[in-house]
Amino acid sequence: MNKLIIALTVFAFMSCTDFYAQDFHGMAVYESKTTFKDFKFESKDMNDEMTKTIRESMEKQYEKTFILNFNKYESVYQEEQKLEAPSRGISMKMVSSGDGEIMYKNVKSKLKLAEEEFFGKEFLITDSLKVYNWELQSETKKIGDYTCYKAISVQRVTEEDLAEYEKAKVKQDAAKTAFFTVTEPQERITTVWYTPEISVNQGPGEFWGLPGLILEASHDNTIILCSKIVLNPKNKFEIKKPKKGKRVTKKQYDSLIEKQMEKMTEDDGVIHISVGE
Repeated sequence: MNKLIIALTVFAFMSCTDFYAQDFHGMAVYESKTTFKDFKFESKDMNDEMTKTIRESMEKQYEKTFILNFNKYESVYQEEQKLEAPSRGISMKMVSSGDGEIMYKNVKSKLKLAEEEFFGKEFLITDSLKVYNWELQSETKKIGDYTCYKAISVQRVTEEDLAEYEKAKVKQDAAKTAFFTVTEPQERITTVWYTPEISVNQGPGEFWGLPGLILEASHDNTIILCSKIVLNPKNKFEIKKPKKGKRVTKKQYDSLIEKQMEKMTEDDGVIHISVGE
């Protein structure tokens, strides 16, 4: 009965809005935060105070603002560029493949393109949109002026996940230095809140597939929350497919990253710690 009520409510919103007009477009701003409280560091040279400082530095680095520009079928999601203030004391420079990423999603063709830079080289990663088996919930809440509905997606542990875990565990046991412990894969739950009042099949990052714009998403240790929405702005943002970089598949790109990480591990450099003046 609850699912029927949700479906009827969603249909009512879609019927009474003009968001399906061909020229409809909008912009949403998202704030992203990640916590590392469950991460464990293993090094005889690190005391509790150093561990706390590193964790706080990592969390600060992952406080980011993203912009999602969207129309009826397409969207572009990218980080807002900010001028970073110089750091003092211990600072962390995490090895990340997502810095400066531009993600394009087309929900009609189920296409995802990601323009990324990794170690000075540009790549254009092609992939199909990830399929989320959303379970619609009856729970609602307000985010800003919008009524939002809850949906969850459960990702089960696969045989491939277990194989990767065993592989990583062997590497960790053989390494001279281990900053992070390898943990056994577990079931992952993604929780989102979407609003049928903005009836586009879009959301932040890789999230999509619901009858309304996703305004909040919780996944692993990351929370993404929409802080601003502008519908049909006067200065329309032209959504274009990313074109820069060497074209590779997601599998090929992951393989490149894995090889680079293996090289860095051999050089004892998975995490770089620098001391500022």
